[in-house]
Amino acid sequence: MNMEPEEIKKLVKEKYGRIAGQSGIQMDTGDCCTTSDCCSGVDYAIFSESYDKLEGYNPDADMGLGCGIPTEFARIKEGDTVLDLGSGAGNDCFVARALVGQSGRVIGLDMTESMIEKARNNATRLGYENVEFVLGDIENMPLEDNTADVIVSNCVLNLVPDKTKAFEEIFRVLKPGAHLSVSDVVLQGRLPKKLKEAAELYAGCISGAIRLDEYLKLMEETGLINIKLQKVKIITVPDEIFLQYIDKTELSRYKESEEGVASITVYAEKPA
Repeated sequence: MNMEPEEIKKLVKEKYGRIAGQSGIQMDTGDCCTTSDCCSGVDYAIFSESYDKLEGYNPDADMGLGCGIPTEFARIKEGDTVLDLGSGAGNDCFVARALVGQSGRVIGLDMTESMIEKARNNATRLGYENVEFVLGDIENMPLEDNTADVIVSNCVLNLVPDKTKAFEEIFRVLKPGAHLSVSDVVLQGRLPKKLKEAAELYAGCISGAIRLDEYLKLMEETGLINIKLQKVKIITVPDEIFLQYIDKTELSRYKESEEGVASITVYAEKPA
């Protein structure tokens, strides 16, 4: 089902608006797709990783929507200004705050009003004065050039319709010599249409995911340098899910290939 960019954004906002009304990681993971008919039985939690041992972690801010822990690899230093793209209820922002200390600053950007409200309420309750949440679109950020020392994002950029524009905006708001570390969902190889549909049903919001090589090429074309894969996690879709779409011979052929779905964490720098 092909949709216009504004239709995709509208559906994503509606979905995350509903999720914002739920409580932390107890959220209903059965509502994860960007199409109205693809969400039955979805298990988005297969991507998420445990934050509970990280300083700054607050369960009320963890909606279980991530596919990595980008702050773990982001080389955040005390005094840095960190920007989290698609900040949700504030989970990665609060972990980043523990790393930047009182002299640093953390900005969370999200396009869903109810998520911004939830994140601000969490920050107020925790007494954090150097964390702010801004309503805005990743493709057109309401932020000044050269704002951030570090940009993080957790399983959000795959949902952005215009990924070229998103990376151009990331480049713009990074300070010269600054860097990013983002976790995201990508496809490996050219996943056949039937298999991609099956993976979307099982794994939730991968409908906007692109191939890993395309993802890295986009970053390079934007002007980012020193691009490095920091972590790759292959997502295993159960055979019984695929066998609803393909036969055993096709499944065997797929398993012998290098195609599939993966979550990655990737690092890159803006030239000094």
